[in-house]
Amino acid sequence: MQPGATQEQIKDVEERILHFGFEIHPIYGVERTVIAAVGAPELDRSEAKEQLESLNYVESVTLVLKPYKFVSRKFRDRTVIPLGDVEIGGDTCVIMAGPCTVESEQQILEAAQAVKAAGAHILRGGAYKPSTSPYSFHGMGIKGLELLATARDATGLKVITEVMDPRNVEQVCEFADILQIGTRNMQNYDLLREVGRAKKPVMLKRGMWAQYEEWLQAAEYIWIGGNEQIILCERGVRTFETYTRNTLDLNAVPAIKELSHLPIMIDPSHGTGRASLVPSMCKAALAAGADGLMVEVHPNPAKAIKDGAQSLTQAAFHQLVDELKVLADALGRTI
Repeated sequence: MQPGATQEQIKDVEERILHFGFEIHPIYGVERTVIAAVGAPELDRSEAKEQLESLNYVESVTLVLKPYKFVSRKFRDRTVIPLGDVEIGGDTCVIMAGPCTVESEQQILEAAQAVKAAGAHILRGGAYKPSTSPYSFHGMGIKGLELLATARDATGLKVITEVMDPRNVEQVCEFADILQIGTRNMQNYDLLREVGRAKKPVMLKRGMWAQYEEWLQAAEYIWIGGNEQIILCERGVRTFETYTRNTLDLNAVPAIKELSHLPIMIDPSHGTGRASLVPSMCKAALAAGADGLMVEVHPNPAKAIKDGAQSLTQAAFHQLVDELKVLADALGRTI
């Protein structure tokens, strides 16, 4: 809509769009209103476009041909998600760090204090853990969530943790600042709809098999549920290579920035499965323009219950952040 369009004019456009057979999703801004029309009615879209553009209170009409409308770059240029004194998708490359899973109070507190001292912005840690084997460790559950909250109180770090079940979303929201959707749940549509109703930011990890379009359509589920605070996370895809756990697809950074306005993080820990490769891939992700990094850090990786082989020691993480700051300065970025 044109800046300054009246409520009557906005209502007129909404009624016209409904008459064409679309559903409307208006976004009322301070200076202007954007009205998204979704659906696929059998009509000449160009004719509808011409009719709407003929109104002097309509600034422009854009046809979005992608199967994802709201997360498309055509809908918005950039999304920045404020989280306390941290902005995800802004000018700073945000670092999330911590152990794969919460094991004890001592472990999570030590890890939280170490990653904060090194320069991390957000604490990661799993209270609920998906595992391929039904006999593997599946997390501490509610006790793990309580320990993450204890670590947040002790350090001031915001907390991100995974939610796996639609029935647990409300509970996890009580403890977490960011809800994580793991790779195995990228197409769990009931879960996506549920976090879409939540008021917390959601980090959506790419499925290990997923194309960019499928990933963005999964994000669209969250958006149309009412939650626009979406962060994408590339964590590697399955290929024929066996030396690394996955193949970290850094193409995703510039590709997603062409396709979508959502911020994108990189998880090189799962993307490689080898701690020795994590620093190099963090630097590559930073150079590619990633909005943040998610790194597994453990007080004693050799004794970690899960994913010790891909976890950095606290000293190695501290060194990595120092090196990233130098690289960021050369790139005109900040950590």
